[in-house]
Amino acid sequence: MSDKNGTLLEIQGLKKYFPVQQGLLRRTAGYIKAVDNVSFGVKSGETLGVVGESGCGKTTLGRCLVKLYEPTGGKVLLHTPQKTLSITELEGQDKRLFRSSAQIIFQDPFASLNPRMNVLETVGEPLLVNGLARGREIEERVAKTIEQVGLRIEHLRRFPHSFSGGQRQRIGIARALVVNPSLIVADEPVSALDVSIQAQILNLLKDLQAEYGLTYIFVSHNMAVIRYISDRIAVMYAGKLVELGEKQEVLSHPRHPYTELLLAAVPRTVNRQRGHRIITPGEPPDLMSLPQGCVFQNRCKYVKDICRKEEPLLRTVGSNHFASCHIVEELALQGISARAAAPASTAPATA
Repeated sequence: MSDKNGTLLEIQGLKKYFPVQQGLLRRTAGYIKAVDNVSFGVKSGETLGVVGESGCGKTTLGRCLVKLYEPTGGKVLLHTPQKTLSITELEGQDKRLFRSSAQIIFQDPFASLNPRMNVLETVGEPLLVNGLARGREIEERVAKTIEQVGLRIEHLRRFPHSFSGGQRQRIGIARALVVNPSLIVADEPVSALDVSIQAQILNLLKDLQAEYGLTYIFVSHNMAVIRYISDRIAVMYAGKLVELGEKQEVLSHPRHPYTELLLAAVPRTVNRQRGHRIITPGEPPDLMSLPQGCVFQNRCKYVKDICRKEEPLLRTVGSNHFASCHIVEELALQGISARAAAPASTAPATA
């Protein structure tokens, strides 16, 4: 179920700050602002790709959305067939309803599975702890689910050490899928896999989405993967959402300098030409002491005085396109051509 506008998930001013403690008394010396005042919505049945370099807050954002981290502030609303859930205010039976409505696929298929639990126990655990099935019904639902992700019934009694990385990730996908969720947060689910296996997993996720109408929030640092899997793209930098828009619009006509930097790093596989490559010096800012004004100012070649004084707000810069930049109207940023950005029939070989 979604609201009347087709929105399944609403994020309003979400914040996640981690305290930094120092000294023998462990006094709080400050806070790492991993996610800082992020707002957007996700439509039912779409894939929103969240992209950015390491440390930008994209994984923390995803974990807040499935309540693995307790948000510091803001509000997250999930529209389910039964009722609208406020993720930051879950109580009683609402917690169980939320767990069956939103699931996560973890990045590392080697670390995310318990080596002492076989496939039946691993995939069936969400059904058991949420009271969704018992006894023989658990085994029947697990058997059906693992076949849907490309495994076989004889795998049910095997343990994680006997599977390859791709097979382990399929088990992780089955564990998320078995409770019939409406929302799945995929936290870099292919980054630890070989390139050929990445293609198989991405195509599996797209097939499952088409069959069950799933909604994905797909977290990745890899723009080539994001442009293949996503319908819309959200770009994060230093805990901030700096650009949000339809995939083709963000790829072809980026409106934030940081997005231009990310696109410049994507390998070109068609119309390859030798030319000047954009290289931006410097490092992301310290999340414990963010600069006044725009968080990207120290790395931006277009920076102006206003960028150092006032923090830009996320605002409309086109049809369903948003960016947080003071001088967005003055910039003509370089994107990826429509032909190069178009997804192929199979997942990209570059990762």
